[in-house]
Amino acid sequence: MNQPTDILVLLSLVAGGLLLAGPSNTQETDPQSEYANCMSLARADPEEAFKKASAWLGLGGGDAARHCAAVSLIGLKQYPDAAKRLESLADIVRAPEPFKAQILGQAGQAWLLAGKPKLASAVLSAAIKLDETNPNFRIDRAQSAAAQQALGSAIRDLDAALALDPSLPDAWVFRASAHRQMGNDIEAMQDIEKALTLEKSHPEGLLERGILRRLQKNDSGARSDWLRVIRFAPASDAAKSARTNLEKMDGGSQ
Repeated sequence: MNQPTDILVLLSLVAGGLLLAGPSNTQETDPQSEYANCMSLARADPEEAFKKASAWLGLGGGDAARHCAAVSLIGLKQYPDAAKRLESLADIVRAPEPFKAQILGQAGQAWLLAGKPKLASAVLSAAIKLDETNPNFRIDRAQSAAAQQALGSAIRDLDAALALDPSLPDAWVFRASAHRQMGNDIEAMQDIEKALTLEKSHPEGLLERGILRRLQKNDSGARSDWLRVIRFAPASDAAKSARTNLEKMDGGSQ
């Protein structure tokens, strides 16, 4: 569980809030279409999207253009700059608190990608204060805690996230991993079975269950899980770890 949730997926609340808060002064284009097109381009071609957003900002694109530019910088892997821009945008935009929280959540994710978990934790805590109903902020803050070896804090945030929405397989897998690292193998297996009930081919879930089965000396079960990871998601990080674990097991490494 080493990547935050997808930063480039925009909620309708974000789109509507930015366009209301920062309307475009341009007459030639529809601001909502301009924003949607810019954000789509940020995923496909972030360099071009950044140029487009910068030009649009000069023509009165306002906060929508600023947001597109910041997200484009994430695509360009300019994570600290993106995070700072998103924090500034959340500070100046006139919008409801849940909307500001969404932008702070994106800033927190950018700090995570920048390898700055302490900064991510601070920003995500601010997002949670603005909107306590969004489980994703808790999940991302748990990731920042885990990066700082604060597994107890991570589990508490994951407890809260799952209380808000128990249908999130990633959160169950993440909590299972944290429990295992703390030596709570029974709780870890319970969490991983819940995750795989929700999504039976979840790559990280299968990888984690394989690890737990290996710890239980159930080598055949571990092998089955790891081979399924490789079959279902051969190019994933989980598959890479599964191959490594299989090599260690077959080589007799404990």
